[in-house]
Amino acid sequence: MKISEILKDKRSVSFEFFPPKKQESEQVLFETIKKLRRYNPEFVSVTYGAGGSTTEKTLEWTKRMKEDHDYSVMMHFTCIGADAAVIDSATQSLKESRVDNILALRGDIPAGTTEFKPTKDFQYAADLVRYIRKTTGDHFSIGVAGYPEKHPEAGSMAEDIDNLKRKVDEGADFIITQLFFDNFYFYNYLDKVRKAGINIPVVAGIMPLVNLSQAVKFTDMCGASIPKPLLEKMEDKSLKDQFEIGLDYAVKQCGGLWESGAEGLHFYTLNKHGVTEEILKRIF
Repeated sequence: MKISEILKDKRSVSFEFFPPKKQESEQVLFETIKKLRRYNPEFVSVTYGAGGSTTEKTLEWTKRMKEDHDYSVMMHFTCIGADAAVIDSATQSLKESRVDNILALRGDIPAGTTEFKPTKDFQYAADLVRYIRKTTGDHFSIGVAGYPEKHPEAGSMAEDIDNLKRKVDEGADFIITQLFFDNFYFYNYLDKVRKAGINIPVVAGIMPLVNLSQAVKFTDMCGASIPKPLLEKMEDKSLKDQFEIGLDYAVKQCGGLWESGAEGLHFYTLNKHGVTEEILKRIF
């Protein structure tokens, strides 16, 4: 089912997975899928490696989510390093597998690369959205990324919202945000988005902070900030105590978003079920 249709009728809970690189990691993902299936997510997504480094694996796992687990599934598409032929091949494969949701992204610059060099076909996510709409019409429901604390490469929030508006004008149906830990940023972002005339659904991206060193790594990559009181509370604590502190914080964060009428919660699971499952148990 198209995510754009899902979001018309209900608020959503959804999960993000990534393609395992090792066989033993596949068993971890299988267990996570099994455990989280009981919460009846409205959809799931499968990520795409930097520079298209997991293209085949992403297609494989997208199809498996659809065929083996009967999920409404969304495949991440990144255009960095891709040309039109690559995108055409991937969209055709998804059509054949009856997958009709795409998250259109520019993508991360591959590790070790210091300069962004776009292909002749695509420079930004808006170019990818435009191309998919041009070549496939309304076959796909297309999502795009939003940044409650602005994209790290944007000069200002106003510039970032302008970039988002371009993606929406090219045919995006919904927005999933980057992770954030302070709901103020989400509410402020949503206000700016609506004032810019962007009226498609905005789903909140959630990554529970239960391991401080891991969280710092992710926030350095995406530009999200950790609230000072939470940071101070977790510093110098054992991993077990960090987990409990972070879990309690995430439950309150998600509960607040849900009570305020957020159109969806999209959990970045890191292919693990424990913390996501605990949050869902406590807020529903």
